[in-house]
Amino acid sequence: MVVFPERVRHNIQLAIDMIGDADRLRPHIKTNKSPDVAKLMLKAGITKFKCATIAEAEMLAQCNAPDVLLAYQPLGPKLDRFVSLIKKYPATKFSCLTDNITAANEQASVFNSYHLTVPVFIDLNVGMDRTGISPGEKAIELARHCSTLKGISLTGLHAYDGHIRDVDFEMKKQKCDEAFALVEKLNEKLKLPTIVMGGSPAFSVHCKRKHIECSPGTFVYWDKGYTDLCPEQKFLPAIVLVTRIISLPSANKICTDLGHKSVAAENEITRRVFFLNAEGLKPVGQSEEHLVLETKEYHSYKVGDIFYGLPYHVCPTVALYERVFTVDDNKVNGFWKNIARDRKLSL
Repeated sequence: MVVFPERVRHNIQLAIDMIGDADRLRPHIKTNKSPDVAKLMLKAGITKFKCATIAEAEMLAQCNAPDVLLAYQPLGPKLDRFVSLIKKYPATKFSCLTDNITAANEQASVFNSYHLTVPVFIDLNVGMDRTGISPGEKAIELARHCSTLKGISLTGLHAYDGHIRDVDFEMKKQKCDEAFALVEKLNEKLKLPTIVMGGSPAFSVHCKRKHIECSPGTFVYWDKGYTDLCPEQKFLPAIVLVTRIISLPSANKICTDLGHKSVAAENEITRRVFFLNAEGLKPVGQSEEHLVLETKEYHSYKVGDIFYGLPYHVCPTVALYERVFTVDDNKVNGFWKNIARDRKLSL
């Protein structure tokens, strides 16, 4: 896996230009998991971040990120780790999510036992049906309950509309507007100071709203999937997979070393990698260390030939790699470690 830092810097600046105010940008760090990328964003004036794991949160704190939202509802041992994180890195303001009274009670009890008051966002379900509470009367009840608890400070609403995946921008905008209207209507009653809304697919819509924070993540590296899904967003692919033909098992098949361990495999097999310098290759089989491709019987491919591929889903692909090699002026000149791919750093 190789990365082009100049393209990463371009993408960071484009995100800032699109939203018009770096203070309303809260990038999700899950895509890159890299202190080098975090430092580039900090240098560009971004001070707020979002993450999904304790390790990602700790990596951001190690980079002196001022404001980190753990976009997760920590409970049990993870809640204890979160407290340890808050105590170890007092210069970073940490917050987290909650979406039900039972969780809020546990969080408040643990935070209060350590004499902490932690900012908490109510996580809303606006159609993703993964986490969150419906933005109606139950959310109001939860908010009122949270306001009675010691140990937490209700600071805002969080909603992720990743289920909206229309290529047509007007259709995407209509659905995003409908999802946001639910959040906005709720906050007319709650009057919380902060709304964090959306991810990369909806960023081109939500970035135009003047009073919310946006949290795209994939934009720093981009990928083939979002290139196809979000043609209105002009981010540049900044990550490339370098793979090599290692065998010619039959007259019309070639085998590369791009297995499950090298590219995210949650999509069906034809939507895992897009080759930049080869056409007409049909993926027909993949295992841990091999990707078999079907081609014309009378082809000119040879063992040792190199293909350059864009992952369709870069986030879980990055998580497969300890490091990415940096390329400037067509030469490899170093590497960035993906330290937050680890489940645990020090806590």
